[in-house]
Amino acid sequence: MTTTTPSRGRRRAPTRMERAAGKAAALQRPRVILALLLLLGLTCVMLLDGYLRAEVGGDQRVRDGASASKVPDKVLNGGPILTFRNGSPVTQTIPKKTIVLTFDDGPNPTYTPTVLKILKKYDVPGTFFLVGSMVSRYPSIVKQMVAQGNEVGIHTFTHVDLSYQSDARIKREMEQTQLALAGAAGITTTLFRAPYSSETDAIDNYSYPVYKKLGASGYTSVFVDTDSDDWKQPGVAKIIKWATPSGTSGSSVLFHDAGGVRTQTMKALPQYIEKMKAKGYTFTTVSGAIAKNASAQRAANGTGAGAGTGAAAGTGTGTVEAGAQPSAAPSAAPGGTNPGGGQTVGSAVGGTGATGGTQNGTRRTSVLQGAHREATGMTLYEGKALIYAVMVAEWVVPGLAAGLTVVGVAVMSRFGMMLILARRHYRQRNKRRFSWGPEVTRPVTVIVPAYNEKECIANTLESLAKSTHPIEVIVVDDGSSDGTSEIAREAARSFGMTNVRVIRQENAGKPAALNNGVRSASYDIVVMMDGDTVFEPDTVRQLVQPFADPEVGAVAGNAKVGNRNTIIGAWQHIEYVMGFNLDRRMYDLLRCMPTIPGAIGAFRRDAVLQVGGMSEDTLAEDTDITIAMHREGWRVVYQEHAKAWTEAPASLKQLWSQRYRWSYGTMQALWKHRKSLTDKGPSGRFGRVGMPLVVIFQIITPVFAPLIDVFTVYSMIFVDFWASLAMWFAVLGIQLLCAAYAFRLDKEKYRYLLMMPLQQLAYRQMMYLVLIHSSITALTGGRLRWQKLKRTGEVGTPAGAS
Repeated sequence: MTTTTPSRGRRRAPTRMERAAGKAAALQRPRVILALLLLLGLTCVMLLDGYLRAEVGGDQRVRDGASASKVPDKVLNGGPILTFRNGSPVTQTIPKKTIVLTFDDGPNPTYTPTVLKILKKYDVPGTFFLVGSMVSRYPSIVKQMVAQGNEVGIHTFTHVDLSYQSDARIKREMEQTQLALAGAAGITTTLFRAPYSSETDAIDNYSYPVYKKLGASGYTSVFVDTDSDDWKQPGVAKIIKWATPSGTSGSSVLFHDAGGVRTQTMKALPQYIEKMKAKGYTFTTVSGAIAKNASAQRAANGTGAGAGTGAAAGTGTGTVEAGAQPSAAPSAAPGGTNPGGGQTVGSAVGGTGATGGTQNGTRRTSVLQGAHREATGMTLYEGKALIYAVMVAEWVVPGLAAGLTVVGVAVMSRFGMMLILARRHYRQRNKRRFSWGPEVTRPVTVIVPAYNEKECIANTLESLAKSTHPIEVIVVDDGSSDGTSEIAREAARSFGMTNVRVIRQENAGKPAALNNGVRSASYDIVVMMDGDTVFEPDTVRQLVQPFADPEVGAVAGNAKVGNRNTIIGAWQHIEYVMGFNLDRRMYDLLRCMPTIPGAIGAFRRDAVLQVGGMSEDTLAEDTDITIAMHREGWRVVYQEHAKAWTEAPASLKQLWSQRYRWSYGTMQALWKHRKSLTDKGPSGRFGRVGMPLVVIFQIITPVFAPLIDVFTVYSMIFVDFWASLAMWFAVLGIQLLCAAYAFRLDKEKYRYLLMMPLQQLAYRQMMYLVLIHSSITALTGGRLRWQKLKRTGEVGTPAGAS
């Protein structure tokens, strides 16, 4: 053969195969990145959902019984409305015969709409202190709440005791709730009520600095005068009694529209409103009470109704507790600026409180919602983005949880089915009276496709030289550049093998090499093996016995990992014994074997030619031809006693490359034979049974399996570590049970199972990522070429062979 030497100084042009390899490599990088981005996106969605449910970053600590020695007496003994002016605390009481109905912990999709209906029915406003995470989950309720004329305040984003939190966490809790309000209703607010707070005399040395810092940022902190204690569910009568202020004093009354079962509250609220109206009380909001105080103070000072700025400014000296100065809802936004660069929603003009003027309804609403600010600019856009992100999380996470539950049940059911069918298969095939028919003793052809197999080809031929069955060996050198054919000829001579033919061809791929061998075969049964595989002396004889049954067109052998003494090799050994061979026993009984392994398989030569030979349409030519033979009506069986020892990839990179090709090729083969789903009769059995099983358990389930691990890790970190760990060990125990049974059937040593926990933590994750990568490649229309793995030739004499 002549070769052309390139001219000096000129760079050799890449070959067609090199160009294809370069394009394939360039295509894979963005797909790997896409797969990782999808996983990262899911993780972010889960973390967001967990944050909303207080699983991520949740803090259940509640401070109680702390000293109040550093809290000013005028605060402890003051009214329920607390602001800070130039660093000094100012409190206000609720005007006499006035009720400020406040509701904590909402919105809730069950109870808050009921509260809104009751308030609308009785034409009564309320002030709702909302949890930001709930606002982001139920924005439509908040939008309705504001549109109905109610006032809203902040109750933090995750309902934590702020006295335990850092300044950064406090700022985050407030800002995120403001964003949620902006996205839900287009407003922000200056009202704040701390979770677990009650009356002002409960303020302590730890919470007071929080109120002071928030006051400096423009927030008005709101407490209660009268607590209904409805969260205790004491009964409707007691809720009404406890919510009723003494005498004619005004009161900030606390109810809950979320945070537990609130059916008693829903029954008590209308009766309470009727009772208080009958006693001559009026209802208003926090801003309405502030405006009413300011109006009364101006009237007392003789300044007139138009001198003040109502709830938006409030610079007068209204009705206050001893020595305190009144303060309206501050016009300054939290942090010193108007949130989103907006303005007070419907700023009140004049000081008539809830009535007066030619636009009575509008002015009344303006006063009652004096703490609201219109959200504009980035605040509005970020708020809407938050609402949309939460909406995605609210749909995705529960949907995935439900889907993964189905997947988990399916996987457990499959384990059970595999164990039952594997046992049945073993007992059936190992009965003394079991026989495929008359013993097959005629010679067969063994085809060995080889591409740069100089390290392994001699070991392969040495094992075939010891065969107890008459064979013809055809080595098809697929354009090797390492002297594989010469090594094969020399090995055949040294082993005294006169039955070996070496055929050289231009590099065309493994399917072409196998087809060349089939065409050149002298006998009606062909055995196919890889160039890195070694057979036991009895392998060929065992492998061809099923052909005594005229319905059998192909036989799958039992592939074993020879280099199992490394960590990667041990992991693959477990996978081969448990995953492949248990599966094959099950598929054999169901008569829908999906794959004859390339390392060891036997075919009727006429059956191979009948289906068109080994196809180059897919990267998994072994799966492709197996399905094709099913569709032609041939039976494909598994022969457990025919063992082949193969060299598994020795590095993670090679393993990824091999499994990527396998999984992608399997998808190609399934898509190619998708019409088998509608095939009739015996030839359609694979489509009716095998195709769904392979798609569900070899593609869909593994694709979603990493999500199970992500959920498990998430639960360990944020939910319940010990319960999650116990569940993980329970699943591992089931898998160990299946693996141990598979090892027993194959008479393997159990010591390798010690590697299984580590396999679940590392190896299995890699296999999942490979499958996800393959799925993305398939969906984006990528194509791959057949890839050659680097071999060491360390698999020689079959381990465990006699």
